Amino acid sequence: MKKLKNEAQLVKEAIRVGAIYVEKRGVCKFEATDSAKKKSEYIYRLLVHDKQVQPLPKEQENEPNIKHKLAIWLQKQLPKEHPLLSD
Repeated sequence: MKKLKNEAQLVKEAIRVGAIYVEKRGVCKFEATDSAKKKSEYIYRLLVHDKQVQPLPKEQENEPNIKHKLAIWLQKQLPKEHPLLSD
């Protein structure tokens, strides 16, 4: 799996945007004390359920791969001129 440029920032933003998505769907509201790992896993599972991302094979479901999937998901949502996509 090739690491994306600005992947850490993309993951952070994906969790923020994903939390808004989760809340708007009315399925959950994250607390300030929830860990980034918990949030990313929940967002990933909801996106898979909603067919927004392709699921990882079970043996590859781990924190780095889930965060990578979220970064790719956000990257596809952003406009071309977004600062996180610039070189």
